[in-house]
Amino acid sequence: MTRKVIWDSAPVPRFHSQRQPVFLSDQTMKERRDKILTRMAEHQLDCLAVYCDLEHGSNFEYLTGFLTRFEESVLLLFKTGRAVLLLGNENTKMVNYSRIPATMLHVPFFSLPNQPMTDDGCLCDFFTQAGIEAGMKIGVAGWKLFTSQAEENSTLFDVPSFIVEALRQAGGRLINATGLFIDPRNGARITNNANELIHYEYGASLASDCVLRAMEALAPGKTELEIGSLMNAEGQRPSVVTIFSTGDRFEKANLYPRGKAIQLGDKLSLTTGYKGGLTSRAGYAVSDPSQLPEDAQDYLEKLAMPYYAAVAEWLETIHVGLGGGELYEHIERVLPKSQYHWSLNPGHLSADEEWLCSPITPGSTIPLASGMLFQIDIIPSLPGYGGTGAESTVALADEALRCQIEKEDPVLWETIRQRRAYIQQELGIVLHADVLPMCDTVAYYRPLMLNREKVLKIKR
Repeated sequence: MTRKVIWDSAPVPRFHSQRQPVFLSDQTMKERRDKILTRMAEHQLDCLAVYCDLEHGSNFEYLTGFLTRFEESVLLLFKTGRAVLLLGNENTKMVNYSRIPATMLHVPFFSLPNQPMTDDGCLCDFFTQAGIEAGMKIGVAGWKLFTSQAEENSTLFDVPSFIVEALRQAGGRLINATGLFIDPRNGARITNNANELIHYEYGASLASDCVLRAMEALAPGKTELEIGSLMNAEGQRPSVVTIFSTGDRFEKANLYPRGKAIQLGDKLSLTTGYKGGLTSRAGYAVSDPSQLPEDAQDYLEKLAMPYYAAVAEWLETIHVGLGGGELYEHIERVLPKSQYHWSLNPGHLSADEEWLCSPITPGSTIPLASGMLFQIDIIPSLPGYGGTGAESTVALADEALRCQIEKEDPVLWETIRQRRAYIQQELGIVLHADVLPMCDTVAYYRPLMLNREKVLKIKR
């Protein structure tokens, strides 16, 4: 379909009245445990060793409900359902709060440098004490799903070697089992129930609110620090490095906001993410095309509008049952990779972490499923032009799941209904009934970011 993208006025989308975070229910946590135990049985695993540190703990958290913050840890889940938490000095108390029943072993190896090494011993002995026996088939889950064409992926591990070697010494036959959690075809975490989607909507919406608030404050003379202070909220831990950058990025390898002031014509980049989703916007600090840099006067026509046509294609095409490869081909046709130089998957799944995995690859036959939580993540690049981007979060939900969300949270359901109406009536993008916007700013894109009145939209 050929879409005419225009730069025209539209109201700022504000439908979401920020609510309290929603806890995952006991029933949801039981479902999660059962999903993993079922997959363990399918792979004939005697035990699953799930690794955790602050940056790589979402599979662990999926079962326990918590991260061990600044320490490492391991959850051993046996095929019988028995669970053992191996915890360092400052997290032993967390066994009392685990969302699945578990016993605890204090493992000083997982504590911070130079902390007391009481209860010391060989690490393999801790695993033996926990129940690992010679000859057991043990799945090891870190966070990375290896998809190499050259390596035997089942024998690659992204868990620290001292843990892997100790498991081997305890007698285990090890395979990489991260796919039990995040394989894009049948991983336990790739779909969510109603409670989980309601839980994740809080973070996806909070990220959107932060970015919209920052966009509303943009003005020449404002510093990265001033705008950056608006990019996080409510004490929540970001899932990615928060970005506010004006002008050229990465000066002196810096990733974070500094005292640099916005100047008319600067490139701008804003990103914030929390559990459940990320919002990102990129464009220029101008209010009119005439203010664009001389060599980028055609930025709208050359880059931003073709990109937005791809976003509209993505949103109008996606639905439950669509093959991941089909969606990839739609984007390739509308925004050819050879011309627009995007390199990553045009969309991926999200959860506690920003990038879970992606079923959207060339030739993928993986069907997009009800309960999937997606980031619209298409990143084109043309030499001589600043970036363009309007990344946001949507969920797929069939009729049964939609009814369950409405039943469990009618206030949220009304917000979702208003978001869908805005996207269709104000932005001209027609959504399948399966598509649920998880924040207010899905498809809301002001590439000339000092202009608060005009956005890109589809003219029907």
